[in-house]
Amino acid sequence: MNVADQDSRSCWMDEPAISAPPLAGDATCDVLVVGAGIAGLSTAYELAHLGRKVMVIDRGAIASGMTARTTAHLATEADDRYSRLIGALGEENARLYHSSQVAALNRIEAIVRDVGIECDFVRVDGWLVAADKDGRKELEEEYEAWQQLGIEGAEWAEAAPMPGMKSGRALRFAGQGRFHPTRYLAGLARAITSRGGRLHGGTAFVSDEEKDGGVVIETESGAKIRAGAAVFATNSPVNVKVAIHTKQIPYRTYAIAAPIAKGAAEDALVWETWRTRGSDEFYHYVRLQPGARGNLLIIGGEDHRSGDAVDMEARFGRLERWARKRWPGMGKVSHRWSGQVLESADSLPFSGKSPGSKNIYVHTGDSGMGITHGVAGALTIAPLIIGEKSRFADLFDPGRKPKALSSLKEFAGGLAGAAKNFSEYLGPGDVASAEDLKPGEGAVVREGLSKIAASRTKEGVLIRRSAVCTHVGCLVQWNPFERCWDCPCHGSQFAPDGAVMNGPAVKPLAEVD
Repeated sequence: MNVADQDSRSCWMDEPAISAPPLAGDATCDVLVVGAGIAGLSTAYELAHLGRKVMVIDRGAIASGMTARTTAHLATEADDRYSRLIGALGEENARLYHSSQVAALNRIEAIVRDVGIECDFVRVDGWLVAADKDGRKELEEEYEAWQQLGIEGAEWAEAAPMPGMKSGRALRFAGQGRFHPTRYLAGLARAITSRGGRLHGGTAFVSDEEKDGGVVIETESGAKIRAGAAVFATNSPVNVKVAIHTKQIPYRTYAIAAPIAKGAAEDALVWETWRTRGSDEFYHYVRLQPGARGNLLIIGGEDHRSGDAVDMEARFGRLERWARKRWPGMGKVSHRWSGQVLESADSLPFSGKSPGSKNIYVHTGDSGMGITHGVAGALTIAPLIIGEKSRFADLFDPGRKPKALSSLKEFAGGLAGAAKNFSEYLGPGDVASAEDLKPGEGAVVREGLSKIAASRTKEGVLIRRSAVCTHVGCLVQWNPFERCWDCPCHGSQFAPDGAVMNGPAVKPLAEVD
């Protein structure tokens, strides 16, 4: 079980499942990769290409995790803007970060060409438009940042391609891209197995131990894998308890897709500038996806810190209204889904050797740039494993102490929210009694000194589990859209019956009497 078992399904999940049987017994390999999304499969591909004997395991089906819940923008423009990165990292590191995104996009293009992956990859323009008055200032600052860094590709245009509304002056970024993420991952999977790699879905990680110059991984079935090195690419790291988790915050993000007639939307990436609503800092973004049955317009945004909101229907409504004003040819929404993003303090991913380890590596902290960060992570980790220099290793070092961006207040608020979670042990429940729950609902209920995660199936059957996350003990919150339990501290997710759907937790919510 993984996040593919949540209630919503993205348009990318319409693809056939990748065949990968559960691991049946003990195994050995040069490198074990835990996690079969963009970061995990990209790393496995690079290592298999270098002649290493590679294995990939995932608690769910291959390529069915958070990568299947992205909107799959391939961008070199920074999600948190280069104008912010320069202030936090300095010019040299901001320039190096840009190089990492260019390298990731170029690598995807090369693999698509060399392997022959049919995934609708194409280079397109990216457009940044002002959401409000403050947004116009953000555009000016971002253009100046590109000039300051001496990188090419940003230029002014009178308007972005939004047929229903005049955007006003906008920034155009040439050479961005888009593709079909699950088709691309399927192509990577075939390439890995053709080079002798092994893929095993339905194989959940339980524990790791560095031993005899290598790593021993135990899985939920009891099978053990002995590897020279291990790479954890599981959205939120499952191999560490504290390190890294205090340097990033889990966010929920939302997306919709709707058919749109050919010619009614330009094939481009469109992003608006950041804006705030209450405690949320967010923006909206759009792309096109061609298909045999016609084009889809894909819209994303409306992010919030995990566990901080239950107004998902209102967020989907705002996404749709925002898009229809700008693309009036948009048809009836065909898909609605959500995903999880790990926002690091400095907007950079954590890719490299896991803190305190000799042969264990980790990738996390995608900060809204999951596809390019995942590939950049693979380009960083693979050279380290084979003993070569890695150009981005210092920049993405998981052991670094990040300098927070100008959104320090928001990041600090997120950490404070995690600390506040523990105080909720003393408070009342969300409802007075589990008996008050209707079919399909869930809530945390106080029973004596305990907090109970209570929910009812659509058939009305009551399920009760401990509300204590098995990672480090935070209290979970009910997610009414996905009908699952979210941990607001580090991103774990659990099914109503307590089964783990997403790490860093590896054990289910405890049963209660």
